[in-house]
Amino acid sequence: MALKNDQYNQILREYDSRMLRNKHALDKRREEAYQLIPKLKELEDRMISLSAESGRMALFGDSSALKDLKERSAALKARQTALLAEHGLPDDFLELQYHCFKCKDTGYIGNEKCSCFKQAISDLLYSGSNIKSILDKENFSKFSFRYYSDDYIDEALGMSPLSNMQKTVASCKNFIKHFGKSHDNLLLLGNTGVGKTFLANCIAKELLDRGYTVIYLTAFRLFDILEKNKFGRDEEVSYDAANQFEYILDCDLLIIDDLGTELNNSFTNSQLYLIINERLLRQKSTIISTNLSLTNINTNYGERIFSRIASSYLVHRIIGEDIRLHKAVSGLKSG
Repeated sequence: MALKNDQYNQILREYDSRMLRNKHALDKRREEAYQLIPKLKELEDRMISLSAESGRMALFGDSSALKDLKERSAALKARQTALLAEHGLPDDFLELQYHCFKCKDTGYIGNEKCSCFKQAISDLLYSGSNIKSILDKENFSKFSFRYYSDDYIDEALGMSPLSNMQKTVASCKNFIKHFGKSHDNLLLLGNTGVGKTFLANCIAKELLDRGYTVIYLTAFRLFDILEKNKFGRDEEVSYDAANQFEYILDCDLLIIDDLGTELNNSFTNSQLYLIINERLLRQKSTIISTNLSLTNINTNYGERIFSRIASSYLVHRIIGEDIRLHKAVSGLKSG
């Protein structure tokens, strides 16, 4: 689905701004480096001169002279790198730094949209999800096992909450490691506050950092979009919903959070089956988190959906105390 012109231009303006910021940051680093190491400016000027001379030699087809110039240029670059290292600076200090090294912050690789451009589209279409700011707080660097008890054994799982969560986290990291190759899906079951959403966000952060497109939606918001796509009469609203619907089907990872909190009816059931089944056919990974048990999923959504999930998803039931309640009580005590 195509973006509207103003949406497309909004993304392109951000890429233009990003490239200007990159250039400004490089100019600032160069100024600092030249003040700290004056010899660097001399080496840089000589490298620029050799580059221009190499261009002229290439036009005349003088291969031997061109080879000599390239060797001299490489020697100057090595000397520059050594000087930077002597002063504790990285060897790419005098080079442009990009947010996305695949497309060098242009948004395109050849004629194809880069994954970062596709994610920018997703972010624009789903701006209400605010996923970027959430992931600054909910990622593996902030994850802690200290909220999971090792003092008792759950009879159904045969392990403690701590052991169970350690096993679940290991499985999630394996999911990340093989993402894009095995096309796995995850179903995270458990009571409110045990860390299902946090864990899904940890996975989202890792995959976003690796250049994959990720869409996070609560079940309520997902079905609201699907309803507008199916029944929307306002032209602009239905256009946006159609765009959103296509990205829901085609993003690298779709996270459906809090399944079961939406109004359950024949429409939501048919649309959920469509999403699950179509993404399986496209070999796109999905994570579903829910407070429902497997039995409840079967009862609420029917045998077709239950069968697709049971046969195609890795199921993890997370047990333990309500972490949000625990933090709230701890905060009151410390206050």
